[in-house]
Amino acid sequence: MSIHLTILGCHSATPRVNAFPTSQYLEINNRHFLIDCGEGTQRQMRKYKVGFSKINHIFISHLHGDHFYGLVGLLATYGILSREKELHIYGPKGIKEVTLLQLKISQSHAKYPMIFHELQSKESELIFEDDKVSVKTIPLNHRVYTNGYLFTEKEKARKLHMDNISNYEEISKADYLNIKAGKNITLSTGEVIPNEELTLPPKKALSYAFCSDTKYKPNIVPIIKNTDLLYHEATFLADREDLAIKTKHATSKQAAQIAKDANVKQLIIGHYSGRYKDITLFQKEAKEIFKNTYLAEPGKNFKVDE
Repeated sequence: MSIHLTILGCHSATPRVNAFPTSQYLEINNRHFLIDCGEGTQRQMRKYKVGFSKINHIFISHLHGDHFYGLVGLLATYGILSREKELHIYGPKGIKEVTLLQLKISQSHAKYPMIFHELQSKESELIFEDDKVSVKTIPLNHRVYTNGYLFTEKEKARKLHMDNISNYEEISKADYLNIKAGKNITLSTGEVIPNEELTLPPKKALSYAFCSDTKYKPNIVPIIKNTDLLYHEATFLADREDLAIKTKHATSKQAAQIAKDANVKQLIIGHYSGRYKDITLFQKEAKEIFKNTYLAEPGKNFKVDE
């Protein structure tokens, strides 16, 4: 069980040389997700050797261009590559209309199944789940309807405690699946051996929270409590909190406060305003509140292992 996050882009909307808008590639528990898809995402995927074919689920936080203008190009490329597997796209209501219209007008030949999951709830909800990972929304507060996403590994089965199991001759390999499934064992004498004696707890399920553009929103803390890795936008330094409030963005200190209050293990900040030439100032400011803060940069990898 592990998390491997690749930052493809992490800057705000204004185009600049060697600065790319938001996009991330997440590998968690052998699942592969694309989070946001700003312009240039395909180029970044090629540059940092992200496997196009592994992505079956794309999560778009909101319909501002720096977070989804690269989507239609990626979908068209999948068509050129003769993709056949279905692709699930999660995002705000309207994403289906705007995406299919662009594909239609441009006569892009994307013939593979595209399944849109349009979101409009203002409460956190479960939007994806399989046997390895679950994904919940993190309702945010931006100028348009916006969600973050919480990715959590499914807890694995308990592990066999072989030293204890060896104390009971009646227990055979045929019983192991039942034991791992959490069942007690009843001996021929009628004695019940509790599962807790025969197993060890599984390792902690890991989690990653992605918080896109948002004003300071403390009520997301319970949703992301104890998360292993948190990305939280930090568009401005604290000296421009007035502008953060006006544009419904967060400052580096506010992102750090969210991380501290939520007791996360690591914080990544990004979505830097183009007005700042030295992004290390964001990390320096955030570390005053939350020491374990790191800067998002294109091509940078973050790993969390069990």
